[in-house]
Amino acid sequence: MERVSTATDPFARRVEDRDAAPQYVLPLVVRIEREAPPARTDALETAARAVLLLLTDERSADEGEWAAAVRDWQDGRIRKVVRRARGAEWRRAEALPGITARGELAEVRVYPPVPLDAWPKDLARLQVSGTELDDPAPPGSPRPGEPVVWLNPAVRMTAGKAMAQAGHAAQLGWWSLPPRSAEAWRAAGFPLAVRTAAARDWPGLAAAGLPTVRDAGFTEIAPGSVTAIAQLER
Repeated sequence: MERVSTATDPFARRVEDRDAAPQYVLPLVVRIEREAPPARTDALETAARAVLLLLTDERSADEGEWAAAVRDWQDGRIRKVVRRARGAEWRRAEALPGITARGELAEVRVYPPVPLDAWPKDLARLQVSGTELDDPAPPGSPRPGEPVVWLNPAVRMTAGKAMAQAGHAAQLGWWSLPPRSAEAWRAAGFPLAVRTAAARDWPGLAAAGLPTVRDAGFTEIAPGSVTAIAQLER
Protein backbone atom coordinates (compact mmCIF):
# COMPACT_ATOMS: atom_id res chain seq x y z
CA MET A 1 0.00 0.00 0.00
CA GLU A 2 1.13 3.52 -0.79
CA ARG A 3 -0.19 5.90 1.82
CA VAL A 4 -0.80 9.63 1.98
CA SER A 5 0.69 10.64 5.32
CA THR A 6 -0.81 13.19 7.66
CA ALA A 7 0.97 15.42 10.12
CA THR A 8 0.09 13.08 12.98
CA ASP A 9 1.23 9.87 11.26
CA PRO A 10 4.01 8.65 13.59
CA PHE A 11 5.41 6.29 10.97
CA ALA A 12 5.73 8.68 8.01
CA ARG A 13 8.69 7.67 5.85
CA ARG A 14 9.87 8.41 2.34
CA VAL A 15 8.90 5.81 -0.25
CA GLU A 16 12.51 4.80 -0.85
CA ASP A 17 13.02 4.27 2.90
CA ARG A 18 9.98 1.99 3.11
CA ASP A 19 11.12 -0.01 0.09
CA ALA A 20 14.56 -0.53 1.66
CA ALA A 21 13.10 -1.76 4.97
CA PRO A 22 12.47 -5.49 5.56
CA GLN A 23 8.99 -6.24 4.25
CA TYR A 24 6.31 -7.70 6.49
CA VAL A 25 2.66 -8.51 5.86
CA LEU A 26 -0.37 -8.40 8.13
CA PRO A 27 -2.32 -11.67 7.71
CA LEU A 28 -6.10 -11.68 7.93
CA VAL A 29 -8.28 -14.77 7.61
CA VAL A 30 -11.99 -14.56 6.88
CA ARG A 31 -14.24 -17.46 7.77
CA ILE A 32 -16.29 -18.54 4.74
CA GLU A 33 -18.34 -21.64 5.37
CA ARG A 34 -20.00 -23.11 2.27
CA GLU A 35 -23.49 -23.10 3.75
CA ALA A 36 -23.36 -19.72 5.50
CA PRO A 37 -20.92 -17.24 3.99
CA PRO A 38 -20.98 -13.70 5.39
CA ALA A 39 -22.30 -10.76 3.43
CA ARG A 40 -19.65 -8.78 1.59
CA THR A 41 -20.17 -5.49 3.46
CA ASP A 42 -20.23 -7.28 6.81
CA ALA A 43 -16.88 -8.91 5.96
CA LEU A 44 -15.35 -5.59 4.84
CA GLU A 45 -16.40 -3.78 8.00
CA THR A 46 -15.26 -6.63 10.22
CA ALA A 47 -11.84 -6.73 8.53
CA ALA A 48 -11.39 -2.98 9.05
CA ARG A 49 -12.22 -3.32 12.75
CA ALA A 50 -9.87 -6.29 13.06
CA VAL A 51 -6.95 -4.16 11.86
CA LEU A 52 -7.80 -1.45 14.39
CA LEU A 53 -8.13 -3.98 17.21
CA LEU A 54 -4.64 -5.30 16.50
CA LEU A 55 -3.12 -1.82 16.26
CA THR A 56 -4.54 -0.83 19.64
CA ASP A 57 -4.00 -4.12 21.47
CA GLU A 58 -1.60 -3.86 24.42
CA ARG A 59 0.50 -6.62 22.85
CA SER A 60 1.23 -4.27 19.92
CA ALA A 61 2.44 -1.38 22.09
CA ASP A 62 5.63 -0.50 23.96
CA GLU A 63 7.37 -3.77 24.87
CA GLY A 64 4.41 -6.01 24.07
CA GLU A 65 5.03 -9.38 22.45
CA TRP A 66 3.79 -8.15 19.05
CA ALA A 67 5.27 -4.65 19.22
CA ALA A 68 8.53 -5.31 17.37
CA ALA A 69 6.73 -7.05 14.50
CA VAL A 70 4.18 -4.23 14.26
CA ARG A 71 6.94 -1.61 14.16
CA ASP A 72 8.86 -3.52 11.48
CA TRP A 73 5.68 -3.89 9.43
CA GLN A 74 4.83 -0.21 9.69
CA ASP A 75 8.34 0.71 8.57
CA GLY A 76 7.69 -1.06 5.27
CA ARG A 77 4.79 -1.05 2.83
CA ILE A 78 1.96 -1.82 5.28
CA ARG A 79 0.90 -4.84 3.25
CA LYS A 80 -2.18 -6.84 4.20
CA VAL A 81 -3.23 -10.18 2.73
CA VAL A 82 -6.63 -11.78 3.24
CA ARG A 83 -7.05 -15.56 3.03
CA ARG A 84 -10.12 -17.70 3.58
CA ALA A 85 -10.80 -20.68 5.82
CA ARG A 86 -13.63 -23.00 6.73
CA GLY A 87 -14.18 -25.96 9.03
CA ALA A 88 -10.97 -27.50 10.34
CA GLU A 89 -8.92 -24.84 8.54
CA TRP A 90 -10.67 -22.13 10.54
CA ARG A 91 -10.22 -24.01 13.81
CA ARG A 92 -6.47 -24.30 13.16
CA ALA A 93 -6.29 -20.63 12.20
CA GLU A 94 -8.14 -19.60 15.36
CA ALA A 95 -5.67 -21.54 17.48
CA LEU A 96 -2.80 -19.28 16.38
CA PRO A 97 -2.05 -16.08 18.33
CA GLY A 98 -4.23 -13.26 17.04
CA ILE A 99 -7.54 -11.47 17.47
CA THR A 100 -10.93 -12.45 16.04
CA ALA A 101 -13.27 -9.61 15.13
CA ARG A 102 -16.94 -10.46 14.70
CA GLY A 103 -19.61 -8.62 12.76
CA GLU A 104 -23.22 -9.55 12.16
CA LEU A 105 -22.20 -12.94 10.76
CA ALA A 106 -18.65 -12.29 9.59
CA GLU A 107 -15.61 -13.53 11.49
CA VAL A 108 -12.17 -12.21 10.62
CA ARG A 109 -9.01 -13.15 12.49
CA VAL A 110 -5.97 -10.87 12.33
CA TYR A 111 -2.45 -11.89 13.30
CA PRO A 112 0.73 -10.04 14.21
CA PRO A 113 2.75 -9.18 11.09
CA VAL A 114 5.06 -11.81 9.60
CA PRO A 115 7.89 -11.58 7.04
CA LEU A 116 6.65 -11.94 3.47
CA ASP A 117 8.30 -15.35 3.09
CA ALA A 118 7.71 -16.70 6.60
CA TRP A 119 3.98 -17.27 7.05
CA PRO A 120 2.95 -19.77 9.75
CA LYS A 121 2.27 -23.14 8.12
CA ASP A 122 -1.44 -23.20 8.99
CA LEU A 123 -1.92 -19.79 7.36
CA ALA A 124 0.36 -20.30 4.36
CA ARG A 125 -1.73 -23.27 3.19
CA LEU A 126 -4.94 -21.20 3.07
CA GLN A 127 -6.25 -19.89 -0.25
CA VAL A 128 -6.25 -16.22 -1.25
CA SER A 129 -8.69 -16.87 -4.10
CA GLY A 130 -12.31 -17.73 -3.45
CA THR A 131 -13.04 -14.77 -1.20
CA GLU A 132 -15.73 -13.38 -3.49
CA LEU A 133 -18.80 -12.48 -1.46
CA ASP A 134 -22.11 -10.77 -2.19
CA ASP A 135 -24.56 -8.60 -0.32
CA PRO A 136 -28.05 -10.16 -0.31
CA ALA A 137 -29.47 -6.61 -0.36
CA PRO A 138 -27.84 -3.21 -0.91
CA PRO A 139 -26.38 -1.93 2.38
CA GLY A 140 -28.19 1.02 3.90
CA SER A 141 -26.79 4.49 4.32
CA PRO A 142 -24.26 5.01 7.13
CA ARG A 143 -25.73 6.27 10.37
CA PRO A 144 -25.36 10.00 11.04
CA GLY A 145 -21.89 10.74 12.38
CA GLU A 146 -20.68 7.17 11.79
CA PRO A 147 -17.08 6.86 10.52
CA VAL A 148 -17.09 5.68 6.91
CA VAL A 149 -14.57 4.04 4.63
CA TRP A 150 -15.55 4.95 1.07
CA LEU A 151 -14.48 2.63 -1.74
CA ASN A 152 -13.76 3.96 -5.20
CA PRO A 153 -16.73 3.15 -7.45
CA ALA A 154 -14.46 2.99 -10.52
CA VAL A 155 -12.13 0.28 -9.14
CA ARG A 156 -13.34 -3.32 -9.21
CA MET A 157 -11.97 -5.51 -6.42
CA THR A 158 -12.60 -9.00 -5.08
CA ALA A 159 -13.97 -9.10 -1.56
CA GLY A 160 -10.56 -10.13 -0.20
CA LYS A 161 -8.83 -7.21 -1.90
CA ALA A 162 -11.54 -4.80 -0.73
CA MET A 163 -11.18 -6.10 2.84
CA ALA A 164 -7.47 -5.26 2.76
CA GLN A 165 -8.19 -1.80 1.33
CA ALA A 166 -10.83 -1.11 3.98
CA GLY A 167 -8.27 -2.10 6.62
CA HIS A 168 -5.70 0.25 5.06
CA ALA A 169 -8.14 3.16 5.09
CA ALA A 170 -9.22 2.51 8.67
CA GLN A 171 -5.56 2.43 9.72
CA LEU A 172 -4.78 5.74 7.99
CA GLY A 173 -7.91 7.24 9.50
CA TRP A 174 -6.89 6.11 12.96
CA TRP A 175 -3.49 7.76 12.55
CA SER A 176 -5.12 10.99 11.39
CA LEU A 177 -7.34 11.50 14.45
CA PRO A 178 -6.44 13.76 17.37
CA PRO A 179 -5.85 11.78 20.58
CA ARG A 180 -9.20 12.53 22.21
CA SER A 181 -11.18 11.49 19.12
CA ALA A 182 -9.03 8.39 18.65
CA GLU A 183 -9.60 7.28 22.23
CA ALA A 184 -13.35 7.85 22.00
CA TRP A 185 -13.50 5.74 18.83
CA ARG A 186 -11.48 2.97 20.44
CA ALA A 187 -13.62 3.02 23.59
CA ALA A 188 -16.76 2.66 21.46
CA GLY A 189 -15.35 -0.46 19.79
CA PHE A 190 -14.47 1.14 16.45
CA PRO A 191 -17.94 1.40 14.89
CA LEU A 192 -17.67 2.10 11.17
CA ALA A 193 -19.34 1.59 7.82
CA VAL A 194 -17.75 0.55 4.54
CA ARG A 195 -19.62 1.69 1.46
CA THR A 196 -18.90 2.15 -2.24
CA ALA A 197 -19.19 5.86 -2.94
CA ALA A 198 -21.63 7.13 -5.54
CA ALA A 199 -19.82 8.14 -8.72
CA ARG A 200 -21.09 11.71 -8.37
CA ASP A 201 -19.69 11.98 -4.81
CA TRP A 202 -16.25 10.48 -5.39
CA PRO A 203 -14.52 13.57 -6.86
CA GLY A 204 -15.49 15.63 -3.81
CA LEU A 205 -14.24 12.98 -1.42
CA ALA A 206 -10.98 12.66 -3.35
CA ALA A 207 -10.43 16.43 -3.19
CA ALA A 208 -11.25 16.81 0.51
CA GLY A 209 -7.80 16.02 1.92
CA LEU A 210 -9.04 12.91 3.73
CA PRO A 211 -6.83 9.87 4.53
CA THR A 212 -6.46 8.17 1.16
CA VAL A 213 -5.21 4.74 0.09
CA ARG A 214 -3.18 4.50 -3.11
CA ASP A 215 -2.55 0.87 -3.89
CA ALA A 216 1.01 -0.24 -4.59
CA GLY A 217 -0.20 -2.54 -7.35
CA PHE A 218 1.05 -5.90 -6.03
CA THR A 219 -2.28 -7.62 -6.85
CA GLU A 220 -5.40 -7.08 -8.96
CA ILE A 221 -5.23 -3.35 -9.73
CA ALA A 222 -2.85 -0.85 -11.29
CA PRO A 223 -0.15 0.80 -9.13
CA GLY A 224 -1.20 4.18 -7.80
CA SER A 225 -4.94 3.48 -8.00
CA VAL A 226 -6.89 5.30 -5.31
CA THR A 227 -8.99 2.56 -3.74
CA ALA A 228 -10.41 3.92 -0.48
CA ILE A 229 -10.88 7.07 1.57
CA ALA A 230 -11.53 7.32 5.31
CA GLN A 231 -14.09 9.91 6.41
CA LEU A 232 -14.08 9.59 10.18
CA GLU A 233 -15.39 12.94 11.38
CA ARG A 234 -18.43 14.39 9.65
